[in-house]
Amino acid sequence: MTLGVIGEKLGMTQVYDEQGLCIPVTVIKVDPLTVTQVKTVETDGYNAIQVGVVPAKEKHLTKAQIGHFKKNNLENFRHLQEFRVENPADYTVGQKIDLSVLNEISKVDVSGKSIGKGFQGTVKRHNFSRGPMGHGSKNHREPGSIGAGTTPGRVLKGKRMAGNMGNEKVTVSKLSVVKIVSDKNLLLVKGSVPGPEGKLVTIKPSRTKWN
Repeated sequence: MTLGVIGEKLGMTQVYDEQGLCIPVTVIKVDPLTVTQVKTVETDGYNAIQVGVVPAKEKHLTKAQIGHFKKNNLENFRHLQEFRVENPADYTVGQKIDLSVLNEISKVDVSGKSIGKGFQGTVKRHNFSRGPMGHGSKNHREPGSIGAGTTPGRVLKGKRMAGNMGNEKVTVSKLSVVKIVSDKNLLLVKGSVPGPEGKLVTIKPSRTKWN
């Protein structure tokens, strides 16, 4: 149960450390989160807080979402997300959560939706080997047999085949926190993070011995 933050991936750049080494970093803009709901074991069956980020217009929200915000006298948010917490009594609706929660953290896990690559074949999607490239070959990048005929007489579930590639949740663990620029709400982490520029990612402290 670790509280994290949500930020917008701006892109990659490089910085230099005290030894003069060049470090590739991803820049993430983390605007303050607003607590929109506090959940407890008594009322919801588990302890968590719901936070909102990215202001939105009413036309982009459902009636349920609009009513949820008006009930708590909050502005409208496009994105809502929950974080499990041990003591929900420490939080109140309308409270702001900023980058300060990562001040003492050296390693973080970053989660986001990977870049979608559309419908791809087995060679690109699963790294299958190709067939012979000679003129007589009729199998250059085909998947080949997908199962026996009589037994089992069907295609087993989970068979690696062509299909949609990317556009799924990916988590990169143990990324080093290089720098936190509090006045500009920027977080610099070493290495790359999932997703395209401009998309939201979730940053949580790594649950490892390295913190």
